[in-house]
Amino acid sequence: MHTIDLAYVGRGPHEELVNYIADQEDFYADEGVHVAVRDGCTWDAQRLRHGAVIGLGRTVLSRLRDGIPWVALNINTYRPLFWILARSGITSVADLAGRRVTVHPPHTGPGCFTRIVLRQAGLDPDRDVQTIVRWPGDFGMDLRQLEEGSIDAAVVGDTLAPEAVAAEHGWQVLAFFGDHFQIPTVGVAVDPTYTDPDDPAVQAVVRAHLRALKVIHDDPDTTVRHLQTFLGRHTEDEVRAHYDAYVASQFTTDGRVDLAVGVDAISAVAAELGVPATFTAAEFYRTATITP
Repeated sequence: MHTIDLAYVGRGPHEELVNYIADQEDFYADEGVHVAVRDGCTWDAQRLRHGAVIGLGRTVLSRLRDGIPWVALNINTYRPLFWILARSGITSVADLAGRRVTVHPPHTGPGCFTRIVLRQAGLDPDRDVQTIVRWPGDFGMDLRQLEEGSIDAAVVGDTLAPEAVAAEHGWQVLAFFGDHFQIPTVGVAVDPTYTDPDDPAVQAVVRAHLRALKVIHDDPDTTVRHLQTFLGRHTEDEVRAHYDAYVASQFTTDGRVDLAVGVDAISAVAAELGVPATFTAAEFYRTATITP
């Protein structure tokens, strides 16, 4: 049996659900690979590049900033699963001018995407918004501060179901990032310097993840059961509503990429980082080599 280290670099179903299903449904074993899942959320790029990585937003940023020649072998979604939650009375992203907002660090994928979304609303993230930088987690502190009024809005990921949380507290979901910015993301990436993309272990992981994507689309009950593992604060009905709105409708069916979306995404991220786009979408996203 082949072996491989697979690191996730963010938490929540958008990052972990596909590999979780592949593990729980024994797809890795079926494909003849033993996968050691590693928490790489705080690892630097140099440590990450020695194995396979989930989380293509971060590898796009890393390739642009650090020159590490990451390549993506499959993708799970085009729409970043992050939202802006705001207290009652704030009805648009533009209304965040002068407000206190918790955001992810700007050098991270969601932090960069937040800045892009704010700029689209006509806001300079460095001047027009009082940003409070916080590393992502379960967003419990963000919810507490929204409740007490010490912040006005928070960028949250899918370790919670944002619409259910908003309904519970009388808050607003100002934006779903995927409605404002698309980037092929969350899949399997490797650095060919250390890991051959055609290595049998890597290809076995990709095949297992494609099988997991099929479960997501063809077996809602199984997917919701696994999704509840990540969304334990929510009822089954809330989890199913989140599945319908943001998983079944947003995840790909075949892991392949639309290179036109990739071109626009790389250009937008490079512009936000203030660096040149030194590689093409076709060089980064190599999903055309996917075989069932």
